[in-house]
Amino acid sequence: MKQLVFLLVFISSSIFAQSGTYKVDPEHSFANWKIRHVVSKTSGTIPDMTGDMMINLDDMSQSKINVEMSLLKIDSDHKKRDNHIQEKKFLNTSVFPTITFNSTKIVMQDDTNGVVTGTLAMGGVEKTLDIPFKLLGFGDDPWGGYRVGMEGNIDLKASDFGYSWGLKENSSLGDKIEVNLLVEGIKQ
Repeated sequence: MKQLVFLLVFISSSIFAQSGTYKVDPEHSFANWKIRHVVSKTSGTIPDMTGDMMINLDDMSQSKINVEMSLLKIDSDHKKRDNHIQEKKFLNTSVFPTITFNSTKIVMQDDTNGVVTGTLAMGGVEKTLDIPFKLLGFGDDPWGGYRVGMEGNIDLKASDFGYSWGLKENSSLGDKIEVNLLVEGIKQ
């Protein structure tokens, strides 16, 4: 009986330690992307992600995720292309410098896989979408903090957000943008 009580206390304290508010770590969180370019693909990352996550492991439907990504630091490992991507005819970052996502619902399918629903704002357009994600884990970091890691994947249509480059006949860029989100949060 003592062992069962100890196990229940251990599990409860473990869940309590994991639940809480986490600040997105901009040095370890990224939105990696790929898009068709002529007959191949080009890729890059948005390395400037900030935000917060409120995680309730007792009831994940009560959890929230809010992030903002700066398109001013978009990086395709080619500075000239990065400047080109930011121009008015593409992302128009002088008018729309950020992408935001604010969750409205989280549904877990099992202990680690779920779907987060929320509003994505990009290019002056807001869309509600579902992002499948995997809860990668929780743990102590080497700097005395406690972290959570998540990964999500989604395909976006640029035209859904007002970008028409991929709709033109013989366009050098595709309309579909493949996005892989790697988010690491630090418990506050």
